[in-house]
Amino acid sequence: LRQAQVLWGRCYEGEGAPPYWPWVQAIRSYVRDVDPEQLKSEMGAGAADIAEVVSDVGEQLPGLQAPPELEPQQARFRLFDSITAFLKSASRRKPLVLVLDDLHWADHPSLLLLEFVARELANARVLVIGTYRDMELSRQHPLSRTLGELTRERLFQRVLLRGLDQEDVTRFVELVSGVIPPSGMVEAVHRQTEGNPLFVTEVVRMLVQEGELTQEKVGRRDSWSVRIPEGVREVIGRRLDRLSERCCETLTIASVIGREFTLEHMSPLIEDMTEDRLIEVLDEALSARVIEELPRSVGRYQFSHALIQETLKAELSTTRQVRIHAQIAEALEAIYGDDSHAHAAELAHHFVEAQTVLGTDKLVRYSLLAGERALSARAYEEAEAHFQRGLEARGVALTGTEPAKDGEAAALLGYLGRAQVGTLSAFGGIEASTTLIRAFDYYASEGDVAQTVAIASRMPINTGIEQIKRALELVPPNSQDAGMLLSGSILSLRHEYDQAQEAVHGALAVARQQQDMGLEMRTLVYAACLDISHCRFQQCVDYNLQAVRLAQHVEQPFDESHALFDLGRSLCALGELDEATRHARVMLEVADRSGNRHWRTIARETNQSMCWARGDWQTARDFGDQGLALSGAETNPNLLGGRALVEYAVGNFEAGATYLERLLAIKMGGSELSLLFPAVGAWTVPVMVIPLVARIAD
Repeated sequence: LRQAQVLWGRCYEGEGAPPYWPWVQAIRSYVRDVDPEQLKSEMGAGAADIAEVVSDVGEQLPGLQAPPELEPQQARFRLFDSITAFLKSASRRKPLVLVLDDLHWADHPSLLLLEFVARELANARVLVIGTYRDMELSRQHPLSRTLGELTRERLFQRVLLRGLDQEDVTRFVELVSGVIPPSGMVEAVHRQTEGNPLFVTEVVRMLVQEGELTQEKVGRRDSWSVRIPEGVREVIGRRLDRLSERCCETLTIASVIGREFTLEHMSPLIEDMTEDRLIEVLDEALSARVIEELPRSVGRYQFSHALIQETLKAELSTTRQVRIHAQIAEALEAIYGDDSHAHAAELAHHFVEAQTVLGTDKLVRYSLLAGERALSARAYEEAEAHFQRGLEARGVALTGTEPAKDGEAAALLGYLGRAQVGTLSAFGGIEASTTLIRAFDYYASEGDVAQTVAIASRMPINTGIEQIKRALELVPPNSQDAGMLLSGSILSLRHEYDQAQEAVHGALAVARQQQDMGLEMRTLVYAACLDISHCRFQQCVDYNLQAVRLAQHVEQPFDESHALFDLGRSLCALGELDEATRHARVMLEVADRSGNRHWRTIARETNQSMCWARGDWQTARDFGDQGLALSGAETNPNLLGGRALVEYAVGNFEAGATYLERLLAIKMGGSELSLLFPAVGAWTVPVMVIPLVARIAD
């Protein structure tokens, strides 16, 4: 009504949907309606990144160059930033309302993108509305964590939808039936349904279908009693019973396809029915409102409620479901033809369900393709699941050190390792490293130089030094590949300082010769991290100040966060607390802009430590609580240790003891770094906290 442009994206309950599906739907609807020149202007340099996820962008703007190869988390940041910048730019011409429906079914990358966008909307004419069923959420549900993140945003509002009141029920009955309902009937419906919108909807529609809501019948009844079935499936079942047998059979097959289906999908699955007859059958279901046509899509339908699809599918035996999945898989593969790779996730889902009938060859093939597409879309969690499924189907162990036995297994392991790197914290990586080494060993034994170098250059921080050394022997000394490999080896050589310094100088020489500021910045950050581990604090400060200056020209917020983190630690060690505090505050903004939970948490740890050192207890508390909310309150020893010290320092021994108990309950390990506890292992935090607490409490 206010002339805003409304974009809809609906999350998909079943498997097989591409990453970022609700965002893809919303952006696609915008892209299809806008002039290419306007689209080019609004998307700017981010068009190529968005096209990796929304293929329609590439169709509207042909000739886009592929985005540059970046570290996984850097690449995801670039994608998120491009989408956010596009939404803000598009809203300058016309306000945007973006509706993300059924977020309880959203994939994890879609939720991460929502968190990122939410932090950037302060000055944009964009309203984002997300809907979800709270009954679907547990404490472990990904959306629960996202809601916790959004709650901290100033512009976030939560609107709790209660059941319909009696006035709402009256109006609804009037709209559905054309009859003004008597108060007795409204009271009966409301009493039995408690205003649950789904129950109200299904019961009223059932009364209409049974002919109970006509002016004549309504006028003759003095009293009303409405019986609600034990479950909504029974209500749905009664509606389905009114359909013809042929219609129910057709919808049952459609239910195995998923919540959405098309006429093109259905035709090959029902061989004894002409297309005209199939349309008639679907029109019957449309009239009963069991299904609905998707807007602006000819021949595309969806079940009007997910429970209708579930009810139909539940009536099939497991054997029958498997056989229908097999039919669907083969039919869709034939329909998509050369474009099958674009629908790989959907095909993989059906081949998985039909593997007892069709075997595993195509399951593996489409899992690999779907994982590759998810990787290119920076949907690392989705990619990891696809590659793991492919490996399991091949009978390849997901853990262990056994090298890949063939090219397909090596490809799956190599891609799986890349996906694992994309989901890592900055200092983790043993699992990803082990996976990548299994692929590396295969490629090295086969003499595949390109793949050997590619795997070595993607090894996580602090790992893979032997693989990097072997790869360096295969590339020209002053090449871009050599620079990347040398830079990646710096922290792996942490305990061999002279060798690490040679890698630093070699990588910097290549970066400056190639004018690669991104490689130069990352190398400086790694060199500084090396120096701080050897207590060379001034050299660490010098390197990181250079890196921070380069950050003005290169958008690498993870490296910038790392630089500011080590800068604060080194300045503290040099006794420059004021300057360290200033850089810690800058780190907050940079880490939040990155959208990376690991660095956002460390930024809070760093500022908590600064405030603790200055005796600013309340601010230290606030930063500690923020960090615990971000990282998971029961798993972060640095923050728990810091909170314990704050409480003991102000004489609140009972609260301090609680934090200390939670700290001691953690299974220690890994290599989480912090400013207050600059140790190599999280297990050292209690060792440092306990004596300090004892000294304070003495």
